[in-house]
Amino acid sequence: MNERRFSLDELSALAEMPKRRVRFYIQEGLVDRPYGDSPRTAYYTTRHLEQLLAIRKWQRAGLSLGRIRELLRASEEGAPPPKPRGAGEVEVWSHLVVDDGVELHIEPRRAGLSPEQVRRLFREVMRLYREVKEGKEDACDGSEP
Repeated sequence: MNERRFSLDELSALAEMPKRRVRFYIQEGLVDRPYGDSPRTAYYTTRHLEQLLAIRKWQRAGLSLGRIRELLRASEEGAPPPKPRGAGEVEVWSHLVVDDGVELHIEPRRAGLSPEQVRRLFREVMRLYREVKEGKEDACDGSEP
């Protein structure tokens, strides 16, 4: 399959960013190095363009280059890393009271769960808790904690 090739000028125009910034992102490891044996034969592909567009999108959302680097690495590995927590950070947690003395706390974004998945998790936890409390043998795999 022939992938589209771009010069630095073309890539810069398509990504709507200066060539100097493109080179900086390459130097910082945020964007892959160009293909080719020398600067005169260097070329870029749609992968380079996608990387630049992702960086631009995340920067506009207020992310630092350090966080963008983490996201790019994680996307290559398959799953986004949890955002590091810092003092003064605000997080929204879901809190399920299962019974007196039994609670489940979850931060859906960090857990990578959609609202529907959180609701399903809560339903299943409630169901399993009732089975365990009623003494049903098949409530879990039978192994003791």
